[in-house]
Amino acid sequence: MHDTTALLVELGSVILGLGIIGRFAGRIGLSPIPLYLLAGLAFGEGGLLPLGASEEFTAIGAEIGVILLLMLLGLEYSASELVTSLKTQYPSGVVDFVLNATPGAIAGLVLGWGPVGAVALAGVTWISSSGVIAKVMTDMGRLGNRETPVILGVLVIEDLAMAVYLPLLTAMLAGVGLAGGSIALLIALGTVGFVLYLALRHGRLISRAVSSDNPEMLLLVVLGLTVLVAGVAQQLQVSAAVGAFLVGIALSGEVAEGARKLLTPLRDLFAAVFFVFFGLSTDPAEIPPVLLPAALLAIVTVFTKIGTGWYASRRAGIGPRGRWRAGGTLVARGEFSIVIAGLAVATEPRIGPIATAYVLILVIAGPLTARWTEPVASRLQAALAGKRQKQAVTRDDPMPSHDDLTPEHAGRESG
Repeated sequence: MHDTTALLVELGSVILGLGIIGRFAGRIGLSPIPLYLLAGLAFGEGGLLPLGASEEFTAIGAEIGVILLLMLLGLEYSASELVTSLKTQYPSGVVDFVLNATPGAIAGLVLGWGPVGAVALAGVTWISSSGVIAKVMTDMGRLGNRETPVILGVLVIEDLAMAVYLPLLTAMLAGVGLAGGSIALLIALGTVGFVLYLALRHGRLISRAVSSDNPEMLLLVVLGLTVLVAGVAQQLQVSAAVGAFLVGIALSGEVAEGARKLLTPLRDLFAAVFFVFFGLSTDPAEIPPVLLPAALLAIVTVFTKIGTGWYASRRAGIGPRGRWRAGGTLVARGEFSIVIAGLAVATEPRIGPIATAYVLILVIAGPLTARWTEPVASRLQAALAGKRQKQAVTRDDPMPSHDDLTPEHAGRESG
């Protein structure tokens, strides 16, 4: 009874605290993710007031949070949209991977983490935060901008790439070797291909089978199906998160809209628990020593993400201002980076603190770069253009030398 009482008190305090934190973040125009991470650091191991009774429940809630995050992300896209994005945006996806995964991989090797740690840190620096970016674009009224489909296309490719990356990383972390990793990769590709085929050919039948006019029944069926598929995917080493993402893709139409409305509050609750749990599992004393490499990595990948947005928008024929806006919007990292670090932390504990610091920096910087990259770039371009124009005028119409002055000119000069 005492343990149950302590659990209820701790859990109620955590949820109430998250609500207060979320309201505060909304008032100051900041994503609540960094504040959730800070709350977890404050009340985790080595924090101000460690939470013990609710630790097991919080761990389960964190798993559910990841599943719901990815499932609702899948609901945002139809299978046909995914296929179209792959056909039109894959060069941008390749550039995105090269520019943003490379700094993380190099940093992992320099820090002495070996190939597995380097692959994990490459994923942390590669993937943008779909949740944070979607919220930023909504808050700034940019959903109708010309560059928005380009941004979404890059995010879709990243999300699909996770269906390959996560199983491969899981296999590497488990130490199954090249053969086991190849099998896991083939299973992942086969699963993704099969689900996309079902969604394209039989999406209406799946949605009709799941559909219900009773919100309670719809909630139970969709949530149960998502958790079940996530568990099966985990058993196949495809990753529970990817399994949930594929369920979201398979649902469409009114079912997807109804499921989104019903599951969004649950998603927000358990996603907050997930970020808190990651903070709880990180010792705050380990953060200061890694702040410098995390900050350097953040600075480098801010510019590489801006470069990604510029390139992708330029391919789509969007003007310079839209290119800068797209680049600045893609900067934020968040849920996927923490998911990757959470998978890797058991094998490489040092990735936890640096991933936490890195995400904290960029989840704060992301909304700022989304707002200010284009105005700052436009002013710099205008200043450089004005400077070049003055230099051109000076070269084309130079001031006459003293020897070239006529007597009339000389009199004026001396006057």
